Amino acid sequence: MTETRYDVIGIGNAIVDIIGRCDDPYLTGHGLAKGSMRLVNAAEVEKIYSTMGPATEISGGSAANTIAGIASFGGRAAFIGTVANDDFGKVFSHDIRSIGVAFNAPAVADGAPTSRCLILVTPDGERTMNTFLGVSTSLGETQLDLEMIRAASILYLEGYLFDEPQAKAAFRTALKAAKDAGRKTALTLSDGFCVDRHREEFLELIRSGIDILFANEAEIKSLYQTDSFETAAENARKDAKLAVLTRSGKGSEIHCGDKTISIPAYPVEKVVDTTGAGDLYAAGFLFGYARGLDLEIAGKLASLAASEIISHIGARPSVSLAEFAKQHGLIT
Repeated sequence: MTETRYDVIGIGNAIVDIIGRCDDPYLTGHGLAKGSMRLVNAAEVEKIYSTMGPATEISGGSAANTIAGIASFGGRAAFIGTVANDDFGKVFSHDIRSIGVAFNAPAVADGAPTSRCLILVTPDGERTMNTFLGVSTSLGETQLDLEMIRAASILYLEGYLFDEPQAKAAFRTALKAAKDAGRKTALTLSDGFCVDRHREEFLELIRSGIDILFANEAEIKSLYQTDSFETAAENARKDAKLAVLTRSGKGSEIHCGDKTISIPAYPVEKVVDTTGAGDLYAAGFLFGYARGLDLEIAGKLASLAASEIISHIGARPSVSLAEFAKQHGLIT
């Protein structure tokens, strides 16, 4: 087996988040469904950006946020994604490397610009995302670093990236490399609309090659086309070796064989911004799992990381998650 150099390697969209506040009438006036993620073109992203109030620019991307969280826990992490040779690409590359994540992808000189996501946060902390995917969707098999993938305990795949044919091929090539090296694999469903677009292919991936499935309540119900969380969870238990399902304030459930572990949500004084809650939940769980901790502790680390991220603006930790977890007696 290849030497293990990383706890987790993630593959996903390399995105710079532009986060601003708005009220519900603003969303209605722009025809935006609250709490959703939609894909927009360059003209649409400029139109919304021009009407937003003051905004904060923070590197993001679902899998990249998860990988950043793992690094904050003290994990060894790597990321594969595509950026352009532009200002936003430089911001993303600097940010992820500065926190200790291995990111070796060269910037693309010609083509679409670096991806951006306009995130509108309402007073209740709910986020509505408008994503311009830009160059990130060009990721294909030739951009995979197979040696890095083989050197990671867990390969983590972002469902958001699954739209383009070359990305689907890259997913399958990465999965094969990880499996052939005896590594674990994980997939996040990312969004209910993403599930609607790729339901059958996601199910095929889950049943054939995924060790750990991450989904929130809406996503898992969409996957199995049911209004019942219990029915969806039971189906996930049958299809996935390990299904990790989040339910916002209701906490989360970990399904492994005939065993179900319920994890309560950590209390938060005030929910400021839910952007990245699922991403950081995955970070805590994957860190714990990669380090050989039992599933309940991994789930508590996940819940704790999610509670930290929703207490402030942005989808990257504002404190050391390693120190935060030590304060709560979860790691030493």
